[in-house]
Amino acid sequence: MLIIVVITAVGGFLLVRAIPALQRNRENFFTYGGSWVTTDTSAMHFGIAEMLQVTVFVSLFALSLAMPVALGVAVYLAQYAPRRLVGPLGYMVELLAAVPSIIYGAWGLYVLAPQLRGTALWLNEHLGGFFLFATGNASVAGGGTIFTGGIVLAVMILPIITAVTREVLAQTPRGQIEAALALGATRWEVVKMVVLPFGRSGYISAAMLGLGRALGETVALLIILRSTQKAFNWSLFDGGSTFATKIAATASEFNDQYKAGAYIAAGLVLFVLTLIVNALARIAITRKVPS
Repeated sequence: MLIIVVITAVGGFLLVRAIPALQRNRENFFTYGGSWVTTDTSAMHFGIAEMLQVTVFVSLFALSLAMPVALGVAVYLAQYAPRRLVGPLGYMVELLAAVPSIIYGAWGLYVLAPQLRGTALWLNEHLGGFFLFATGNASVAGGGTIFTGGIVLAVMILPIITAVTREVLAQTPRGQIEAALALGATRWEVVKMVVLPFGRSGYISAAMLGLGRALGETVALLIILRSTQKAFNWSLFDGGSTFATKIAATASEFNDQYKAGAYIAAGLVLFVLTLIVNALARIAITRKVPS
């Protein structure tokens, strides 16, 4: 009950602080994607369209990279790894979660981005006809793109997806595994026909929790992604701002209740979005596992 009260209080606070700014907004808050103009608090111009697109795009890109790797690591640790290695290997994966976000951001921009420059340029040159690899609104060679940010974000959410998936897969009933082996199934057939169906809902839930983590990431993406005035085109070589990076980058404007209210309104949308994602994760994990 206390948790429910706290969540409700946070949501109520955000709503109360956002309403005055929304009343002075001269644009449609959900469809406006232009530059934010909050200097004249009597006639403000702001909206979340582009931030929502960038946030969702970079998070889904990171999730698409992290999910297969996390599943492979979890299956190996749960079914294939020697018992003496399970603990140390699992601990090493979980150590990724202990690295501060600012370290990930600096590593992504100054170490990873130069290493990815050749790959990014090749993808842009040879696959640029497909919108995902088309020339975006940021420098491909510079590395301050969703391509770099998404890869860094994938590394950051890998531990939570791996840990949850591994715990679920390890709970597969031993009797079902032994029955499949007794019928002549190979180790991979056991994984495919018994372990993976049993852990499907847990894997989906882990992915949703990882997505919730990605949606709110701030410091690493603030360091990597380059802000731009050009339109977002759903390319991996676009820059831009997520909800979290936009709020963090403009914290100096919070000295006025209306200016602050504009960014709090964006924070309210992010708050609701993460609640929805986590609710979907809970629904996934409580679904009946098929026999």
